[in-house]
Amino acid sequence: MGKARRAQGAKGPTAPAEAAPSADLAPVVGGNLRRLRVKRGLSLEKLSRLSGVSRAMLGQVELGQSAPTINVLWKISTALGVPFSALIGSKAAGGVTVLRSEQAKVLSSHDGRYRSRALFPFDEPRRVEFYELRMDPRSEERAEAHAPGTTENLVVASGAVEIEVEGVRHQLRAGDAIVFEADAPHAYRNAGEAEAVMFLVMTYAESVG
Repeated sequence: MGKARRAQGAKGPTAPAEAAPSADLAPVVGGNLRRLRVKRGLSLEKLSRLSGVSRAMLGQVELGQSAPTINVLWKISTALGVPFSALIGSKAAGGVTVLRSEQAKVLSSHDGRYRSRALFPFDEPRRVEFYELRMDPRSEERAEAHAPGTTENLVVASGAVEIEVEGVRHQLRAGDAIVFEADAPHAYRNAGEAEAVMFLVMTYAESVG
């Protein structure tokens, strides 16, 4: 799954040109990116070639000066071979964690019309991640292939959406669910006149640190 803005009741920041993770996520993403990049012995140039994200953008993200869109974060996490949560996670103590909706940290697409909220603590990389997804009416979000072995299990809570996987389109209404291998290009579309709300379980092939 943007640029930075704190969205309430929605899944993403919405700056006119670029929507991203909430502003307070920028330094967390930057620190994680630098740590993971250095750990893998990658220069910014090499990571840029692997991810397709410009060196300038990667440098800004590392410095906490830019909060990337959902699509850019997916490109980076795939190139590094880590779960999405490895970039947005911040280690915290164990125990019970309550995630208040008004304090949600959200990510959004470049236009802010597709929003994602993590429904798990940002404490460490996870093999299984749980998200709330929201799409504005008449909107679309295209996703590139995730790491090999990644699976998406999505259920529509309200509205209607179309999920396209490798060129095949699947129509889903409220209550419908779909499971597919996400290591191929896919897209989410809301062709209706109402916001669509979905819940997504993302499972990776193996836990990566």
